[in-house]
Parts: sequence; structure tokens; C-alpha cells
Amino acid sequence: MHPIAFNLGSYPVHSYGVMMALAFLAGLVTATRRARLVNVHADIIADVTLWLMVGGIVGARVVYVTTYWKTQFADQPFSEVFMVQHGGLVYYGGLIGSSLAGIAYLTWKKAPVWKIGDILAPSIALGSMFGRIGCLLNGCCYGYACDLPWAIHFPATHETEGKAVHPTEIYDALLNLILYLGLAWLFRHRRKFDGQIFAIYLMVYAIFRSIAEAFRGDYPVDHIHGGITSAQLLSIPMFIVGVGLYVWLSRRPVLKR
Repeated sequence: MHPIAFNLGSYPVHSYGVMMALAFLAGLVTATRRARLVNVHADIIADVTLWLMVGGIVGARVVYVTTYWKTQFADQPFSEVFMVQHGGLVYYGGLIGSSLAGIAYLTWKKAPVWKIGDILAPSIALGSMFGRIGCLLNGCCYGYACDLPWAIHFPATHETEGKAVHPTEIYDALLNLILYLGLAWLFRHRRKFDGQIFAIYLMVYAIFRSIAEAFRGDYPVDHIHGGITSAQLLSIPMFIVGVGLYVWLSRRPVLKR
């Protein structure tokens, strides 16, 4: 656990923020390379990435603040709402926010929305891997207690009180790495229609996220519903949307390369 990466003078630079910056950089680089395979100009990828970044951060923070308002923000200065560097982002909120921002921008520019969605999908998974490493360094999104050989220990001052817990952040990071590699391969070798890779991302991420969530131990009691976490509940409509998109887009005209 290393929440502070380094200091710039008297200003602490948080590890979570560093990993998020690396996530966007890795996503931009890999998506730009992938765009060349389908004759999409790098400029449109760079431009839409900025929109995705802003929409993602806003969406992720809005959902987090509204979800945890009573327990974390109600008795704090209102400025704490904007302190993203302290952690506190909900991935599904970020996905919704970035998707809406990206679709709006690409539609405005009359760019091929679903083709670019396919270009970006593997990079989103790669970015999520970096994000989960940021969670590990920040000490959030931890697992429940266990005595497995690969269990990890946070400091005694942490909420876990130094007990051995599941490294759920590592589970999630590895699953996202697998998803990235799989989607990147599908993009190169098995893509049949625009939007196929993005739809598969939605479906598989929902499954992988639900698996990782099964080992989480940081949720308040009111965020567990019949043994199911809030994220697992949100994974259900995400999977359904992915299936719906796959079926709908597969019936459209064959993609143009």
C-alpha cells in the first residue's frame, strides 16, 4: 500500500492518480495503433480519448458521491466532492459517462461510432488493469479475510487491521489483462461487424467483474443485497446491453474496412 507516489515540493502526488494517467496513456497508444489496421486516423482517436477521459471521470465521481454521500461526504466540506485524487470512482459510472461523451462527440463529428468503439474496447480493458493496480496502491477495493498462500496484508492502521485478505485488486487486474489480450486478438482476426468487439467487451467484463466482486470485503452492509454486491447487480444490465448490441449490430450491413 503506497497511496502517495511522490511529492512535488509540498504537493503529494497520489498513486491512484498516477495509475489513472498511465491507464489513459496506455489506452491512447494501443488504440491509436489499432486504428491504423482499419484506416481510422489517429487524430480522431486522440480527440475522442479526451472526451472519454472527462466523461469517464465525471460519471465515475458522480455515481461514487451519490452512492456514498451519507457515509463519506455529508459531514465533509463540499470541496471534498471534487477531490478525485483521494480515490473514490465507480467504474460503471465512468463507463456510462465516457460512453455517452464518446458517442456524442463521434456523432457530432460524423465518425463511425461502432468501428471506433471496437478500436477502443481492448484499450478500455487495459486501462482498467492499471486502475485496479491504483486501487491496490491506494488500499481500496480490498477482499475479505482468507488464509490462502497468496493473501496480502495491508498495514495495521488500514481498515483490514492487518489481517490477511484476498488480493481482489490483483484478481481484477489479471482478468482485465486477459480481456485486453482476448479482445485485441479478436479485433485482428475475428471481427465481422462494427461494434462486435465493444459488445463482447460489455458481456465479458460483466462476467469477469462479477467473479472478482465475489471476493470483495470492503462493501458497507447496505451495499450487499442478498449476498450480491451493487457492482454485481449492475453487471446484469451491462451483460444484457452487450447481448442486445451484439444481436442488433450483427444484423446491420457488413463492415467496411
